[in-house]
Amino acid sequence: MESKINNLGIPVAIVIAGAFIALALYFGSGAPGNVATNASQPQAAALEGATLDEMRAVSADDHVRGDPNAPVKIVEYSDFECPFCKRFHFTMQEIVKEYDGKVAWVYRQFPLDQLHTKARKEAVASECAAKLGGNEAFWKFADRFFELTPSNNQTDITTVLPQIAKEIGLDAAKFASCLQSTEFDAHIEEDVQNAAASGGQGTPWSIVIAPSGKRYPLSGAQPIENVRALIETALNDK
Repeated sequence: MESKINNLGIPVAIVIAGAFIALALYFGSGAPGNVATNASQPQAAALEGATLDEMRAVSADDHVRGDPNAPVKIVEYSDFECPFCKRFHFTMQEIVKEYDGKVAWVYRQFPLDQLHTKARKEAVASECAAKLGGNEAFWKFADRFFELTPSNNQTDITTVLPQIAKEIGLDAAKFASCLQSTEFDAHIEEDVQNAAASGGQGTPWSIVIAPSGKRYPLSGAQPIENVRALIETALNDK
């Protein structure tokens, strides 16, 4: 009898161990849809077959931080509720300061609706900030949003969005009206579709453009050292 119990216990233990490993992988990656690429993984292998040429060209309609004529541009497709986007946002703030005049940061919308039901409304809010206060207001909104909010669809948007709008000096009534409109729905969806077409499978999904025009994939919230290394490669690609 004891032998039978011991024999049964072995496969049960294997199943339990497997379940714990699966859970660790799930939560360690931030759940499906949020890409957190291993820092040691080569960037070129991050998204095999990514069609980088499908990325829409940077234009005056984009939200750009830094010199728009900088030799290197980093186009980020981001989700306001993504915890990895929050982390990467602070990394990119440092990168733009460090590479002043050499790197421009371009922000595009990539709300993952299946994970973050509030992210699309937050994307609208950021576009409304840009409409009412220009490019500077967009970046003030984005910076403050990532400072204040907990990510993973936990933001109280009814409180936080008007609060940020007030803090950065936007007209409250005009902001509220814009937030309820459908003015930016098509634009946000265009960004989402372009992110997917260019190889984005999660957030943040970024593409580094070298002076030569060559494009490099930057997948996930990479450590600042990895971002620097890719920028240096791009700067030498003339």
